[in-house]
Amino acid sequence: MKSLNPRFIFLLSLTLVSSSFGFYLPGLAPVSFCEKEDAKECQKDIQLFVNRLDSVESVLPYEYDAFDFCKDTDERRPSENLGQVLFGERIETSPYKQNDDIRWASRWDYILVSMPHTNIQWFSIMNSLVIVLFLSGMVAMIMLRTLHKDIARYNQMDQEEAQEESGWKQVHGDVFRPPRMGMLLSVFLGQGTQVFIMTFITLFLACLGFLSPANRGALMTCAVVLWVLLGTPAGYVSARLYKTFGGENWKTNVLLTAFLCPGIVFVDFFLMNLILWVEGSSAAVPFGTLVAILALWFGISVPLTFVGAYFGFKKPGIEPPVRTNQIPRQIPPQSFFTKPVPGIIMGGILPFGCIFIQLFFILNSIWSHQMYYMFGFLFLVFIILVITCSEATVLLCYFHLCAEDYHWWWRSFLTSGFTAVYLFVYAVHYFFSKLQIIGAASTILYFGYTLIMVLIFFIFTGTIGFFACFLFVNKIYSVLKVD
Repeated sequence: MKSLNPRFIFLLSLTLVSSSFGFYLPGLAPVSFCEKEDAKECQKDIQLFVNRLDSVESVLPYEYDAFDFCKDTDERRPSENLGQVLFGERIETSPYKQNDDIRWASRWDYILVSMPHTNIQWFSIMNSLVIVLFLSGMVAMIMLRTLHKDIARYNQMDQEEAQEESGWKQVHGDVFRPPRMGMLLSVFLGQGTQVFIMTFITLFLACLGFLSPANRGALMTCAVVLWVLLGTPAGYVSARLYKTFGGENWKTNVLLTAFLCPGIVFVDFFLMNLILWVEGSSAAVPFGTLVAILALWFGISVPLTFVGAYFGFKKPGIEPPVRTNQIPRQIPPQSFFTKPVPGIIMGGILPFGCIFIQLFFILNSIWSHQMYYMFGFLFLVFIILVITCSEATVLLCYFHLCAEDYHWWWRSFLTSGFTAVYLFVYAVHYFFSKLQIIGAASTILYFGYTLIMVLIFFIFTGTIGFFACFLFVNKIYSVLKVD
């Protein structure tokens, strides 16, 4: 009798183990159907549902039976989550039945055929990632070599040579001088931290398949719930930085952190919802849902923000590595490229270059009603965006410090935050070149929701650039010998 191949035994064991301990991710578990219904294994009837009617000439969705046709005599609405309500996904039963002639393996073909550029997307995203990684590596290499030489040269010079030398060492007594409007900056940074953590967790869960497109509304629901629960880090970061800036009006700081940016988003969203309500669109959020959102905001997010601010103000301010002079140093004349506005404008180009391809498909998903499922690539682009914003901001911050301009606090935030301006310009280009929207209501809705995305993206990217520059400046001045 022949002995069994050890490799065959291993594969057989692996198959048995995987079949015993296998599981389906939420939203991806299939449902089995058969001719005779079995409550434990399969179902007999396939219930078809419809969600809404869309048009390429309007961003106003309507309920499926809003035009007195395709009505189902037995109307039953399944339960809808928060994300479905916010996107206008009014699920209803359909009067049509399933087509038994379509094979099970071919049931998604009509969706795949309706999505153009599917193959092009893979090549474009990979090409963009390679270019951005290459540029990021070059920036990192230049920064490390140049900084190493600067620190070695500055630490070897005596006091008389240092007075004649120019460079970033000369502003060590002013580089940690508190910025103007430190209250507003700390509020933006607190909100940016909240958005950053929310985005990271949401994309990570979506990448694992827990927020798949098969589970409608799950992505938006997860983002809203996370934003509500992340009020504590927002309050802590805002309070800690405000105290570092020397601020003492802690009540105003906490209130602005809890209400400024969320209030702007809610007012914009409420005005857009009024337009949807007047137009009779199914995307209009019901009054009860608006009350529920306000309850989540005031009942959970705001108290958590106060809790985070309490612990933030109990902590001492972040101690700078060098002392700050009492008299501010005069800033020498700057060249065109080291002036604030040109530097800020240039700073957002490279981060935008790594997202504009994905941005095209995201906008297609939102406005052209195409399914988006490339969450793995989107998470990689998110990581590359964080790296690119950090390196571009640190590089420009280094050039400005070498030119003895020590006003880096707001500039570091605005440099990477300017990527949001390019996002708005691209959204305008997308509106006129890709969409066929007509009507004042649809146009107002498009730009109203675009402004919400731009504001969130602004504080998100600005926060990344600020903290990267903050760590960079603290690091280089902590290793510098200052008399």
